[in-house]
Amino acid sequence: MISDKQSEYLARCDHRWNLKVGATGSGKSWLDYAVVIPKRLLAMRGQGAAVIIGNTSATVERNILDPMRQIWGERLVGRLVTSSNHAKLFGHKVYILGADKQTSVTKIQGLTVEYGYGDEMTTWAQPVFEMLKSRLRCEHSYFDGTANPDSANHYLKQFIDSDVDVYCQTSTIDDNPFLPEDFVHNLKREYAGTVYYKRFILGEWAAAEGACYPLFAADPERYIIDSAPPVMYATIGVDFGGGTSGHAFQCVGFGYQYSEMVILAEYYNQDALDPHTLEAEFVEFVKRCKARWLVTEVYCDSAEQTLINGLRSAAGAAGIGVGISNARKGPINDRIRAACRLMGADRFKVMRDCKITIKAYSDAVYDPKALVADVRLDNGTSNIDTLDATEYAYEREIYDLCGV
Repeated sequence: MISDKQSEYLARCDHRWNLKVGATGSGKSWLDYAVVIPKRLLAMRGQGAAVIIGNTSATVERNILDPMRQIWGERLVGRLVTSSNHAKLFGHKVYILGADKQTSVTKIQGLTVEYGYGDEMTTWAQPVFEMLKSRLRCEHSYFDGTANPDSANHYLKQFIDSDVDVYCQTSTIDDNPFLPEDFVHNLKREYAGTVYYKRFILGEWAAAEGACYPLFAADPERYIIDSAPPVMYATIGVDFGGGTSGHAFQCVGFGYQYSEMVILAEYYNQDALDPHTLEAEFVEFVKRCKARWLVTEVYCDSAEQTLINGLRSAAGAAGIGVGISNARKGPINDRIRAACRLMGADRFKVMRDCKITIKAYSDAVYDPKALVADVRLDNGTSNIDTLDATEYAYEREIYDLCGV
């Protein structure tokens, strides 16, 4: 069973570049791993390489290869060989590549690409896309790709609007008749009032303007609580100060079965603390949090390894029993989007005495000068340190909280 939109794509995807750009859940990727990718691979003439490119090779494995195996089986869709970045698909060696960093351009440099597939294309570093255009050089080369819309000035939007041989199909979430009504209703509610509603529900290219967390900025009281609810466990995020920024510690708790996220406690100090004082303040904060909640992990800004080692030594000497490691520091916009979804579903909470945190979420805005990509303004007018520390604490749980 395929939708009208999917039938339309199959009838019209005979261009050099064939793209599906639209809402999340609109059936873009499903059509590709069920029909398009196998068809293209089986039609290859052996005159070039086949590549599948995503944000990272891990996201390609999760978004494309795993679902393909569920349909076609492991005999036709082999496992990713990480040492050589390839997998065997329908008898063809296919390179599986990440495009999240500018340095990833070297992965396709020199290749002649007979067939290329792109996942999450708006998350790619632009130089990778520019290099890919020069690699698609067989007379019969084809490329299929999917993306969720981003800023109206995104390089992919400029490419689509140019005079190249491209077919681009757009879609809204309502174009997929197979989605459960409850799922669609909940997703619309989670993204309501944000730029993500335009992008991930309506499938529109739209600029991120104004407040990063518009629902919170409009009504902070909706998210403020006076007493902490029960949580499964909590984690602590640490952002180190320097210059005009401050040291921030944030304790974030997670409700049972990840039903909600709660900012439980905060620490913020803009003074130029010496390492010994910072370590003492950190130990005191962890002790205070552990006295109330199950806290076993601390995630710190990885840019300050000397300070992190100092915190480890101080924590060990105090016997407070927490693991201290580097924060993941994934894309900032992924962290913002997760928080917005939780806010839209009323699953984001903050304790009333976390006044610095409340102000930080109320004040955060997008940089109006950043036209091509979404950039949270970081010029001292809002407390980005507290936001970073909070995000370091919850970013490893984004998948469990939001399913993405």
